[in-house]
Amino acid sequence: METLAITFEHYLARSMNYEAYHDLIETLHQAGKTTGPNQSEELLEYSKLNMHRMKKWEKIGQLEDETKKVLQAVSSPMIWLIITEGWCGDAAQSIPFIEKMAAENPLIETRYVLRDENLELMDAYLTNGARSIPKLIVIDAQSGKEISSWGPRPSTCISYIQQLKAENPSIAKEEFITAVHAWYARDKGKSIQSDFRHLLT
Repeated sequence: METLAITFEHYLARSMNYEAYHDLIETLHQAGKTTGPNQSEELLEYSKLNMHRMKKWEKIGQLEDETKKVLQAVSSPMIWLIITEGWCGDAAQSIPFIEKMAAENPLIETRYVLRDENLELMDAYLTNGARSIPKLIVIDAQSGKEISSWGPRPSTCISYIQQLKAENPSIAKEEFITAVHAWYARDKGKSIQSDFRHLLT
């Protein structure tokens, strides 16, 4: 565990807050770029769409009263270290709610690192062998040790995707992406809140 604590300290030192992460995506977009080494037209378009998704949930996303109570009950300082990229659609759907939840308690701090600049950290949190993001690591701010982790999608979304693929084994990539984002639109952040209530209690 000591090695993990040192690793977290290293990555936290090079992390950024949400405002800096948000500004980075905006600045890169204005320059016709996105985060990471892959600057394909596809990822540039995803990054553009994701800015709209983030801004939408920042504006209209709502926390449930039960979620607020759980967050406000947190009594020890913790850091939520989020591994992400600007082109990641799942991140754009979840991060605004993560920020709203963290804002409910001054003992919770969020920090962001980019996946492709921090592959050693990412590879310690693979999902079924894949570098899936976003990935959130809950760290005890006093000890520097991991408490728990979450990601890359709300558990209910994962179940939906499993069913979608079972019913449509040959579903096209764009059709799949459209279906997943439609799920997020219907869910309105309720599932990620449910996950975090369980995570914190």
